Amino acid sequence: MEESDALGFEHMGLDPRLLQAVTDLGWSRPTLIQEKAIPLALEGKDLLARARTGSGKTAAYALPMLQLLLDRKATGPVAEQAVRGLVLVPTKELARQAQTMIQQLAKYCARDVRVANVSAAEDSAAQRAVLMEKPDVVVGTPSRILGHLQQETLRLRDSLELLVVDEADLLFSFGFEEELKSLLCHLPRIYQAFLMSATLNEDVQALKELVLHNPVTLKLQESQLPGPEQLQQFQVVCETEEDKFLLLYALLKLSLVRGKALLFVNTLERSYRLRLFLEQFSIPSCVLNGELPLRSRCHIISQFNQGFYDCVIATDAQVLGPPAKGKQRGRGTKGDKASDPEAGVARGIDFHHVSAVLNFDLPPTPEAYVHRAGRTARANNPGIVLTFVLPTEQSHLGKIEELLSGGKKGEIPVLLPYQFRMEEIEGFRYRCRDAMHSVTKQAIREARLKEIKEELLHSEKLKTYFEDNPRDLQLLRHDLPLHPAVVKPHLGHVPDYLVPPALRGLIRPPKKRKKPSSSCRKAKKVKAQNPLRSFSHRGKKPKPTALPS
Repeated sequence: MEESDALGFEHMGLDPRLLQAVTDLGWSRPTLIQEKAIPLALEGKDLLARARTGSGKTAAYALPMLQLLLDRKATGPVAEQAVRGLVLVPTKELARQAQTMIQQLAKYCARDVRVANVSAAEDSAAQRAVLMEKPDVVVGTPSRILGHLQQETLRLRDSLELLVVDEADLLFSFGFEEELKSLLCHLPRIYQAFLMSATLNEDVQALKELVLHNPVTLKLQESQLPGPEQLQQFQVVCETEEDKFLLLYALLKLSLVRGKALLFVNTLERSYRLRLFLEQFSIPSCVLNGELPLRSRCHIISQFNQGFYDCVIATDAQVLGPPAKGKQRGRGTKGDKASDPEAGVARGIDFHHVSAVLNFDLPPTPEAYVHRAGRTARANNPGIVLTFVLPTEQSHLGKIEELLSGGKKGEIPVLLPYQFRMEEIEGFRYRCRDAMHSVTKQAIREARLKEIKEELLHSEKLKTYFEDNPRDLQLLRHDLPLHPAVVKPHLGHVPDYLVPPALRGLIRPPKKRKKPSSSCRKAKKVKAQNPLRSFSHRGKKPKPTALPS
């Protein structure tokens, strides 16, 4: 179908109130998944849809769901208020995001359609009150939904008409298999269902047998990531682990990567090691830590989206949330046992305007690479992905390229070599080595402990406790000061004689960073100037600059 003949939102038979909400969101035309899925869903078909991350899958199921509910209320017999739509997602962050999108699309029919999110465990009492009012759509993780079904605060057997399983390929890997099977026993025999996924793996096929009935499978003929005109993908070969830290320092401090960046590592311990390393050079960053409460994680994402940070260090959902298959859900990797099993970072989280994704550690699987890379080059914005590779990881990198090329090995690699002359930045090596030695295991433990203490001090739920037990509060406040790593102020300045000749004159003094509002307590604590904010990236984001080879 030619672009000019593509089916627009206005031709899909959607309610005018939904069309107005779509216009407010600035969507001029549907994405491919929306164009194909919405008409079929409105016909009452079960759908199994595969589309890449950032392709608009949420709206592809939310619009027909809202249309079904509006049609029923407008034309059907007057019926008792009941929960008729259920959306299952693997993480709390995705539940919050799905709820927000559905509410945005229901903006002009909010009196007719109510949406509730029951993914947060700490709000169970408030959730029971909300569920007593029988919202039209309920969003949550399988474990939370099952808990309410077992407590009979949620009843679906006689009312459910539409089930959505979003990010279906993650549900089993997050350890939700038993919860899903138990949950399905509480549903009616007949209902319409959508399975939305970025990949169609064995878990999705198993879920298809459990949930769908004669589904239409939409396996869209599109690459898993945007094309090279929108997304540039590079590999950076580093001979040693020290070279990776040295190169990252040069990329960030010498303006070679501009705009907002996501740095991915493979463990939470590595996240704090990297953050403490960057602190040595006055490069502010934050760690998206699955040990922290949901509100804190969402607050970090919000601060990043508003521009208070330009660097977020994250791990894959497989590290923050799901265990390996066959292990008890809720257990992370060694040293990360306290991580929230329903906290995911690499998949689905709505980071805004990410210019670059840096794979500081090579992704553990080819699929993880796709999910990481999908955080940038979203909508029509350009982006880059830089993947640091050690010589021993070349075979694993080949598997990633094989997945990206669809199993076809071409002469031109998918991940192009990043032209960078390491000898040009040898003058920085002694600084890098000094900073690495400052970040000890003890420093990392203290940094994680300090962050948790700050959460305790500012917890609204503990406010009353501390009022009744002021001594406990004083013990927290007057504990030994934590200095996770000795910060040497002179390392934040780059003298001209250390700058490679090709880049001299391009290093600019940092501008003042955006000041947070009085409610943004965490952002206030970051007093260091942020060199990344000095870069101009209006309009199209600039391509990464490489040192001449």
